[in-house]
Amino acid sequence: MNPPIASNGYAAHDAPPQMLAELHQKLDALAAQVQYLAEQAKQERQARDELFDTLMPILNDALRLTGEQLAEVQADVQLPDLVRLLKRLARNRQNIERLLDLMEALFEFADVLAPIGSEAFAKLTASLSEAERRGYFVFARGGLRILDEIVTSFGEEDIKQLGDNIVLILQTIKQMTQPEVMNFLRRTIVTVEEQAGAPVDISYRALLAQLRDPNVRRGLALILRTLSKIGAEQGEAHKT
Repeated sequence: MNPPIASNGYAAHDAPPQMLAELHQKLDALAAQVQYLAEQAKQERQARDELFDTLMPILNDALRLTGEQLAEVQADVQLPDLVRLLKRLARNRQNIERLLDLMEALFEFADVLAPIGSEAFAKLTASLSEAERRGYFVFARGGLRILDEIVTSFGEEDIKQLGDNIVLILQTIKQMTQPEVMNFLRRTIVTVEEQAGAPVDISYRALLAQLRDPNVRRGLALILRTLSKIGAEQGEAHKT
């Protein structure tokens, strides 16, 4: 049998030493690559084995817990119910994804509003503290107590009469709040307060002396006119 012929025309045993060295280098590189791949495969296999050994207890516990939970609800939930629920979830996958997107957007919006909300809460707290310092809350509590007294003091018939005469009451209040009326009442109250502690001479001479004062005569005329109108209204009321 003839010896193998190399690609350059030489027999294998007649190949130059340089070609043999290159061939040995290629074989060594190929062997190293094969050994490297074998080591990689071994390491990956070991990693899978370690992961499997780690996950197996967890999976066993999960299966056990799942079995226990299913055993508790098996009287209320059957396998067809779970299958139907899974199918419905699968059919509504897009809706669920949109809902999740909406929730993510809401969370992002909440993160944006958090600093603003904190600042607004701080301002609100400061405003409430200032209102309490100035007595708004005390006034509100007093107003509620007054309102409670008013409500408990009026019966059903009183409420009915109040409703029948509410227009007249509001008109009277409107007239009383006119500037000239309020100024007259204020001056009257101030005068009474100023003269409350002063001695009063009620002798006829003193009274006659006061009648010489034009202001006193004008006041008496106004009082008499007012009494005349009140008497006329009372007379009309008795006639009806």
